[in-house]
Amino acid sequence: MNDMGTQHKSKLHSDHPMDRRIRSSKPYKRWLLLALLILAGVVAFVLFYEQGKSLHMARDRLVTGTAQQGVFDDFIPLRARVEPRKTVFLDAIQGGRVDHLLVEDGADVRAGQTIARLSNSDLQLSVMSTESRVIEQLNVMREQELRLEQNRLNHKTQLASLSYHLERLTRQNTRFQALLTSGHISQETVDKTQDELRHYQRLYQLSLEAQASDERLMAKQLEFYQTKATVMEENLAFARESLEALHIRAPFDGRLSGFDLVEGQSIQRGDRIGQISQPRSFKLKAGVDEYYLGRIVVGQSARIELQGKPYELSVSKVYPDVRGGQFQVDMTFEQDMPDKLRLGQSVQSRLQLGASEPALLIPNGPYFQDTGGRWLYVLSQDGREAKRRQVRLGRRNNDFIEVISGLNAGEEIITSAYAAFKDADRLKLSQDS
Repeated sequence: MNDMGTQHKSKLHSDHPMDRRIRSSKPYKRWLLLALLILAGVVAFVLFYEQGKSLHMARDRLVTGTAQQGVFDDFIPLRARVEPRKTVFLDAIQGGRVDHLLVEDGADVRAGQTIARLSNSDLQLSVMSTESRVIEQLNVMREQELRLEQNRLNHKTQLASLSYHLERLTRQNTRFQALLTSGHISQETVDKTQDELRHYQRLYQLSLEAQASDERLMAKQLEFYQTKATVMEENLAFARESLEALHIRAPFDGRLSGFDLVEGQSIQRGDRIGQISQPRSFKLKAGVDEYYLGRIVVGQSARIELQGKPYELSVSKVYPDVRGGQFQVDMTFEQDMPDKLRLGQSVQSRLQLGASEPALLIPNGPYFQDTGGRWLYVLSQDGREAKRRQVRLGRRNNDFIEVISGLNAGEEIITSAYAAFKDADRLKLSQDS
């Protein structure tokens, strides 16, 4: 009875709603803890990453500038060197031994003036031999031309003689025909005259044909001889010019430089022996940063100012080769040249690239070389930090750079060199040195 009662009490107790088992909340707490740990890790990573891309700098070690509206003057200053506008190099046309020097280095020479004489015995003998052969062949051709001319005269003489006989026999035949009718001569006499007349007519016709054939042949031969004679005379002239080239002459009026020959020296064909420049005709040569290679063309205006007087120039040549980050340009004077310019002198010039226009400007500085103008460090309003920002820059001159986008007027940027910042995204600025 006690067992049954106990079982019944136990059943009644287990069926009561208040007696249901409550599930444990430990799995939910584990997931929440895991999420909190992941969040904390992300925050720590971000903080660590931000700390890694930040750099602390003293504010007074930086140079800054402010973006402001202004007028962009599109020019670049150039340090130019005075050079002769026209220079001709003197190279030896023929090799030889220096026999005489007639001028010294630095002398002013005139066009055609002999400045040195060379000797070359092998060349002289060769020219003499060539001259003898050419003269001999020319004499042979002249004799051939004389024979052809004599043959032509012989033909004319022969035709004249045949024509005389034809005219004589024609008149005689006419008279004999009248005498035959009157019975004063025989038929045999008339026949003999007519036979002789026909003989001379055939000879005259053959002579005409021979003359025509000979004249055609003579014309071709004369043309051949004349062409050959012209070539030979040109060869003779070239040989004499080769000999004349041993006399080195100035090609135009100018100043001789780089002329360091000494008597007795042997030089080879093609050796550089000096140069001649026009002393009062100058140009300016300047090196330009390769950044401007696509913006400089022939004809652009330039200006220099000497002793308070401006002089206008224009770009006459752009050299496309880039060396050491620069290419070269030549500038020539439009009208007057300064009186006191000297070869090798350096002058400050101003090359105009375009018209002056309103623009948003920032100061030029070393930062441009470090970033290529693609990004800048822009200071916050309180000046405590500077963030890296992508920008688009345009034209630049010696003082300012044009801002196309990415920056507003009044914003302050760092204009000193960026190399020490190690590509940090953010600079923490302090007032302490």
